[in-house]
Amino acid sequence: MQKQSFVKGTFMLTASSLVTRILGFISGIFLARSLGAEGIGLLMMAHPLVPLVITLTELGLPVAISKMVAEADVKGDKLKEKRILAVSLAITGTLSVVLTLLALLGSKYIAAVFLTDDRAYYAMLAITPIAPIVAISAVLKGYFRGKQHMKSIALSDVFEHIAHIACMLALVYLLLPYGIAYAAAGAMVGAVAGEAVGLIYLYSRYKAYQRGDGVRLPVSEHLRHGKRTFGELMRMGLPTTGLGFVHSIYSAFQPMLITKSLALYGLGTAVATKQYGLLVGYAFPLLVFPGFITSSLSTALIPAVSEAMVNRNKLEVHRRMDQAMQIALYVGAPATVVLYLFATPLTTLIYNAPEAGKLLMLLAPVYFLHYFDVPLHAILLGLGRAGTTMWNYVAMTILKAAAIYFLGSQFGLTGVVLGMNFGICFITMLNFFSISGLIGFYLDLRRVVKVGICMALMAIAGQYVYGYVQHIHMQPVLGLVLSIGLSIFVFWASLTLLNKIKLRGALRFG
Repeated sequence: MQKQSFVKGTFMLTASSLVTRILGFISGIFLARSLGAEGIGLLMMAHPLVPLVITLTELGLPVAISKMVAEADVKGDKLKEKRILAVSLAITGTLSVVLTLLALLGSKYIAAVFLTDDRAYYAMLAITPIAPIVAISAVLKGYFRGKQHMKSIALSDVFEHIAHIACMLALVYLLLPYGIAYAAAGAMVGAVAGEAVGLIYLYSRYKAYQRGDGVRLPVSEHLRHGKRTFGELMRMGLPTTGLGFVHSIYSAFQPMLITKSLALYGLGTAVATKQYGLLVGYAFPLLVFPGFITSSLSTALIPAVSEAMVNRNKLEVHRRMDQAMQIALYVGAPATVVLYLFATPLTTLIYNAPEAGKLLMLLAPVYFLHYFDVPLHAILLGLGRAGTTMWNYVAMTILKAAAIYFLGSQFGLTGVVLGMNFGICFITMLNFFSISGLIGFYLDLRRVVKVGICMALMAIAGQYVYGYVQHIHMQPVLGLVLSIGLSIFVFWASLTLLNKIKLRGALRFG
């Protein structure tokens, strides 16, 4: 199996993420316009229940697999690589089937407890079978990450999204005449079909690479001698599971938490569902869209940091950290300006929902920190500090939930957004200080100040250009694209003219 370099692997994942984000964004527009804010709210209420089952079946193994396979690969231990995979698949395969059956049998009770709108039941039922497919796919992806072979992951993601979108659009179109609840369920079935296609591709790639590794032992033999491997997996997997479990529990309760806080503010169920749909269905897809670059970077960062730690090369760890922070800064800065400056025009043109623009404006400036938190989290995992990431996340979740509930009940949806912003600030701060306490952290403040200057120039230029295209009554879509494009050009041009931020530095390390 050919190993890609850190930068090449990141580039492949970024390219595939860009393709899948564009496809998903286009289909999301269709979905939002077809189902409306109310239908999107039903989808968002049903979907958070699935990660809970997936988290319990994965037991945090994908991250542990990535780290352990990377370490075994450095040592050339092919037998251990196989054993890691065999033990992981046995665990996730068994747990996923059992928990999925329990979820299906107890679906009525789960719906009564978690769903604030009864119409979301069908969507919840439709998405439940996805758990075993995702769990097994995650194990295979963890293996390929550890081998630093990102091409297979990238292609599987593309095929998965193409199948997902095709099935989802067809089923929503066919079921919409029967009502929003059935159309939402059809969208969930499309997600299951897409995951199945991705799994089939991953398995075919694994079988193809397996032929040339020279290790031929039956699975039963790996499992018989897998006690030590199981223990190693659990030492990192259980804290990751704890983090995922807390995240899934919070995600499952979040619709109820937000709608209850909005009810205390004085909103009815239907209005609260619609406002929840505006937040998570309209504002958040735009907010997270640029983050695919840092997410791809983080995927490649865990095995790269693990490999450097095995080789006791702390200089390499710090080089990777600096590279990650540079990319996060260069991606997050212009994305934040665009999302803040053009929030209402974007939500109006894309979703025909100008009221979502205010929410996007409130979220965008603070979400800038999330671009840094994603690689910070990955660095901690690469350092083997899964427990630290778990406790940081637990502390943040408790305080964020309290902030959302209190502020939402006092200030409505604006208060909910402020509570979410508090959570982003808090977790980024915790992860930063955790890494700083472990191995130190060098932050080039001059780089940050200069990027801040470029952001200000970008905002001024973007506001001027957009005002001008409105004054001459240019076609809205063309005017918005031109304004965003020119503002981004001003950012990069000013960054280059400063001549002190070396852009090549972020791409130099292979």
